[in-house]
Amino acid sequence: MGQPGPGLDAKRWKELRKGRIRPERVLDLHGRRVQDAHAAVLSFILAAHADDLRCVAIVTGKGSGEGGVLRRELPHWLNLPPLRALLLGVAHAHAANTGAVHLLLRRRERVKVAR
Repeated sequence: MGQPGPGLDAKRWKELRKGRIRPERVLDLHGRRVQDAHAAVLSFILAAHADDLRCVAIVTGKGSGEGGVLRRELPHWLNLPPLRALLLGVAHAHAANTGAVHLLLRRRERVKVAR
């Protein structure tokens, strides 16, 4: 977490890291089990990308004791296909808020129609 993807310029990366890009949609994973949360993350990001959204947020919460299972698993899920190819950058919106992650999505490729 906290690494810019290829194709993300320094200015946009700084805006994402500082929380200056507002998420257009939020997924709250509080109270979900791991399998349910993984499926929710996958469908949420695929739907957001299909809807041409640029920034979304996923709230895992901080968890209890050992830091929370969902918070630990989320970076692994985001690194798996097909999600990895859709993400430009992943960062905590604020350094103190490690229970929420902002994702900057790649733009959908448009198919050009020959006339």
